[in-house]
Amino acid sequence: MNDQFLFLKKYFFAISFCCLTTTVAFTQTVQITVNAAVNKKKISPNIYGKNDFFDHPDQFYKDAGLRFARMNGGNNASAYNWQEKLAVHPDWYNNVYAADWSVSAQKVNNNFPDMQGMFAFQLLGRAASNSNNNFNDWGYNQAQYWSGVGQNLAGGGTVDPNGGSKALVDGNPDLFSKPWPADSSVGILTDWFGANGKGFNKDKFVYWNMDNEVDIWNGTHDWAMPKLLSASVFMDRYIELAKKAKAIYPGIKLCGPVTTSEWQWYQWSDEKIYVNGRYYPWIEYFIKRLGDEYKATGVKLLDVLDIHNYPSYNNNDAAALQGHRIYYDTTYDYPGSNGIKTSTGGWDDSLKKQYIFKRIGGWLTEHFGANHGITPGVSEWGTMSSSNPSLESVIYASHLGTFANNGVELFSPWNWSVGMWETLHLFSRYAKEYSVSSTSSLENTVSAYTSLSQSGDGMTIMIVNKDMTASRTVTVNLSGFAAENGNSETLQLSALPATETFVSHTDNALKKNMVSVNSNAFTITVPALSTTAVLLKTANTLSVGDVNTGPVSETVMLYPNPANDKLQIKLNLSITEPTQLTVYNMAGQKLKFMTVNSDPEVIQILDVSRFPAGSYFLSIKNSSYKKSIPFVITR
Repeated sequence: MNDQFLFLKKYFFAISFCCLTTTVAFTQTVQITVNAAVNKKKISPNIYGKNDFFDHPDQFYKDAGLRFARMNGGNNASAYNWQEKLAVHPDWYNNVYAADWSVSAQKVNNNFPDMQGMFAFQLLGRAASNSNNNFNDWGYNQAQYWSGVGQNLAGGGTVDPNGGSKALVDGNPDLFSKPWPADSSVGILTDWFGANGKGFNKDKFVYWNMDNEVDIWNGTHDWAMPKLLSASVFMDRYIELAKKAKAIYPGIKLCGPVTTSEWQWYQWSDEKIYVNGRYYPWIEYFIKRLGDEYKATGVKLLDVLDIHNYPSYNNNDAAALQGHRIYYDTTYDYPGSNGIKTSTGGWDDSLKKQYIFKRIGGWLTEHFGANHGITPGVSEWGTMSSSNPSLESVIYASHLGTFANNGVELFSPWNWSVGMWETLHLFSRYAKEYSVSSTSSLENTVSAYTSLSQSGDGMTIMIVNKDMTASRTVTVNLSGFAAENGNSETLQLSALPATETFVSHTDNALKKNMVSVNSNAFTITVPALSTTAVLLKTANTLSVGDVNTGPVSETVMLYPNPANDKLQIKLNLSITEPTQLTVYNMAGQKLKFMTVNSDPEVIQILDVSRFPAGSYFLSIKNSSYKKSIPFVITR
């Protein structure tokens, strides 16, 4: 009896201990630390983008905060003829259809003052010439989709009724296309921006793809290139066209190599690229060739290292929620890894860690040198296309936050799912201009992405809970920013329905609430699969704005802001009396004090070179004028 009791007691203790430890782990508060003075980076508005966007009224896109639109049509861009306004559709018998990029550009030019439009140059070597030799898809099967839509039938081909991508007889590409050299491609710049052109504002069309998914042309455009040209020959084409584009439009940002997906990041078809006995993965070879050209000529022919990414998770939602880690996380084993295994010239099955943008950063520094100014971008990306909008929203939010934190230049998803308009709106409309440091004690489950306003008086913390089943309690501690005590507004996306909820800036699924902030800290519980924006302001003791009893014409200006080593203060005060200038940090500590003379207009230079990076306030005060102005110091 005693032995049985002892066994039961041990069994009960073991079960109790298991349950206890599980409960403690489950309810453990996530600790997030935000430091507004660390890792400060300007957030590119072009991460708030997508491919093609003319399905809704203009105001819809403005309300959503869409800031970047890639409108070149992907694979249809490679044989686009801007002169005849025609494009080859390689996924539909190679038939030629009308396509007028100028119409799309005109809309961006006239209707969207805060948007960048992206188009592409053609490097394929052939472009559409006429639509007179299309395959009669309507006569064949009333233009219904079937497995044979990829057969090369334009130009008089013979259809294989059994389907598949191979026609019985391929059509003749000379009947529907013509040679298209580099001069023809870059001629669109003169047509749009030249003295006798269409008059578009070139500053709204800065980014240009150097064609599209060039590494698989022998698959997508086999009608023009049944055998893929070598990586070296492609680079010759790229360099020739890039030089011509830069000569016409020096301010252009060329985006390449526009690689297809993970496999093609590392390998050009089945080619093994060796230079002087050293093996080069495809993107590194691309960078090396352009780096060599830069060293030889001083002309930089790459501005954005642009990749496509269609990640594979085998319908594993938990893996998809970690997809943002592909770009910079050196510890992450991506389950869809394949191309990386070829990156050393053979096949190494142990290679699974991608951190592709971190790798690219190292290659750029090696081949271009430090401070090269070339930024990363993702001009096509596919989501899970899941039936769960909350899952899609959180995956997208994690990408936006990761790209904001790391200075990614552009991001335009190709696939677009329910939940993404809501997420775009939340980030584009409520995130601030500068990303700053956030660290989480449970980073891969609950992440925070923090942004600071340019003036330093506002902060947004995006808390993303990737837990698929459980809410999480989160405590946030702030430094480098003096948050106002009291209730701060929160905006949350969670439990999204299956149908689209975003209608406008004021009609959407955002749930508004408040969180209590005290002594630069707050605690909040966030639901499973949710994104919560916490909107913070600086303390009222150093509030922004005039507390001015003098004439309205009195002005004070600080510049540059953000500052690095010197801050100029221009005072234009009608009261000629001594004025006190005091610098405070965000904790309200007085750091510097001076009194300036009584001239009506004063320019004072303040040395801030010894101040740590962060946010500060300048207080201006005399008997009839009082004002506090925020400023930022960067390093």
